[in-house]
Amino acid sequence: MIYICLTGWGDHPDVYEEHSSKQDKLKDYSGHFPIVELDASFYAVQPERNMRKWVDETPAAFKFIVKAYQGMTGHQRGDIPFDSREEMFQAFRLSLAPMIESNKLGAVLLQFPPWFDCKKQHVDYIRYCKSKLDGLPLAIEFRHQSWYAPEFKEKTLDFLRQQQFIHSVCDEPQAGDGSIPMVPVVTNAETTVFRLHGRNTAGWTRKGNENNWREVRYLYEYREQELNDLVAVLKRLDQGSKHVYVLFNNNSGGHAAKNAKQMIELLGLDYGGLAPRQLDLF
Repeated sequence: MIYICLTGWGDHPDVYEEHSSKQDKLKDYSGHFPIVELDASFYAVQPERNMRKWVDETPAAFKFIVKAYQGMTGHQRGDIPFDSREEMFQAFRLSLAPMIESNKLGAVLLQFPPWFDCKKQHVDYIRYCKSKLDGLPLAIEFRHQSWYAPEFKEKTLDFLRQQQFIHSVCDEPQAGDGSIPMVPVVTNAETTVFRLHGRNTAGWTRKGNENNWREVRYLYEYREQELNDLVAVLKRLDQGSKHVYVLFNNNSGGHAAKNAKQMIELLGLDYGGLAPRQLDLF
């Protein structure tokens, strides 16, 4: 089954009810999509009360893709706010308890930075991550091209298969070493993640965009033909995985929700178990 969703629920005006408050955004979102990527967990390990609140605000069948804390994936600059790396991993794992208990954890996304290249030291670190998060559905997303270079591509995919990692397939600009090609290959029979970052090649790197880089890099609206081309890719992934989670991350210009709704229509999907929407109550 293919599940279409967005990264985060806080910045998608198209899915909010007219008179909703800031506190209602997740409830409104869950009336449109069956899953969401939780990004707050990347910036800080979330307290259990937050996780439980989000669990309670969503329908029984709703799922979360929880982005791993930045200190775990090498994005953190400076010292981590924990006494040890082990404590950091333990705190993150404990924070997931409400989602695990409610069966709402779709996957933990370990997105590694552009400087995390393909070498033994980094392969060993991925093994370490698994040892600390063993038993959880772990998705791996690379940002350095070397993992898919001709001499390493099959070894990378075999490693993901052997370790039962979920492959995070990406559609993103091809902008040198700090970007990866689309490699639509299933490595876990249960789950595959597909993240769509847009195709804004000029905005992908910091060059010329130092002041607003994060906003510019995801500024992209997929054309209908581009979405049509991706339909065949998603259907192939769906044949190899029980769950295919498709996350639109092109929201710098507010295009993600629109493109996600287009993809749902193109695939002919109809999700049951969504939260009731105001217009559906009468």
